Amino acid sequence: MAEVAEAAGVSRQALYMHYSSRAGLLVALVRWMDEESGIVTQCAAALDDEDPLAALRRFLTLWLRYVATIQPVASALLAVRRGDSDASAAWEDRMAQLRAGHRRAARRLEEAGLLRDGLNATMAADLSWAMSSVPVWEQLAVDRRWSARRVERYLVDAIAAALIKAR
Repeated sequence: MAEVAEAAGVSRQALYMHYSSRAGLLVALVRWMDEESGIVTQCAAALDDEDPLAALRRFLTLWLRYVATIQPVASALLAVRRGDSDASAAWEDRMAQLRAGHRRAARRLEEAGLLRDGLNATMAADLSWAMSSVPVWEQLAVDRRWSARRVERYLVDAIAAALIKAR
């Protein structure tokens, strides 16, 4: 927080008056990033695609491209959430919105009869959400040094293959 205050040209006290914790600052930053990028609007538009499978693929592609942008901040928030109730609440706030998108995509697949046998919309949404998570992206892009586009391509294909019944 001291480094952020110094970089912003304000006192630490002023920063703490506006953001009570590092988690609060991170949440504000992530929400600002969401707003500036237009990701919520873009994902909603993707989910409106007439073809449910195309909608899923577009949604995932947009989300994974966005992960490449937010990964440092998201990883920092994720790292502190287990021991910080504010960070945990902030993480859940962001994930609730994301899971809603996955649920919408999965329900459309289920309604179209496209889900793999044994999967329902809830299970499919959970799988899609987990497989496209920040930690999975980070393991491939950061730890294994895959390009962001490679991660995007293979995760979108893997998630679609995991959810969609064979044709």
